[in-house]
Amino acid sequence: MIGYSARAERQIVALRHHYEDLGRTTAVCALIAALDEAEGRIERDPAAGLAAPRPYPKLARYGLAWIKSGRYWIAYSTGQSPVIVGVFFETANIPRRM
Repeated sequence: MIGYSARAERQIVALRHHYEDLGRTTAVCALIAALDEAEGRIERDPAAGLAAPRPYPKLARYGLAWIKSGRYWIAYSTGQSPVIVGVFFETANIPRRM
């Protein structure tokens, strides 16, 4: 099972509250599905991630990988036990939020 950093958990809660406040239950379901998909992909092949999200190649950092899941970029540590460390909507200004 993939763990989540405290920061990633705060990002998920903020996204969920945003969607719930707007009455967008489908968006909440899509977020949960994207996270489930990301967890499965990371568990199956932790080395499959990209060095950085495609729009932001300057975010490449040692020990961090990125995958696109649904409409989200998911950042995770590449250590022995991967941990999801960031969850960003695809059009978010990710560099400003890192």
